[in-house]
Amino acid sequence: MSVLRMIYLALAIWGAIHPMYYFVSWFNENGYSLSAMVDAWHVNAASSGLVWDLTIAAVTLTVWIIAEVAARRNWLALVAIPATFCIGVSCGLPLYLFLRTRPAA
Repeated sequence: MSVLRMIYLALAIWGAIHPMYYFVSWFNENGYSLSAMVDAWHVNAASSGLVWDLTIAAVTLTVWIIAEVAARRNWLALVAIPATFCIGVSCGLPLYLFLRTRPAA
């Protein structure tokens, strides 16, 4: 495995674990209400701007993944889409890059 692929994998793992720590901490303190978490994301204009920035990035990444999968027939790369929306762009993007750069079989 190339150094670049190892970096992508490490970033995907970090992008899965680090944000989850904060999400789990928030849920433990505030209860397991997704609607309350969404309300917390929009507590002020700065956090709302960040939410929309990440949402647009996630949608853009999804469009790119679908276009690339259609062209390359790398079906495994589709797992980056649920990773993006269930965990975040910090996991989905490096995971997709890791899967995209794997050697052809």
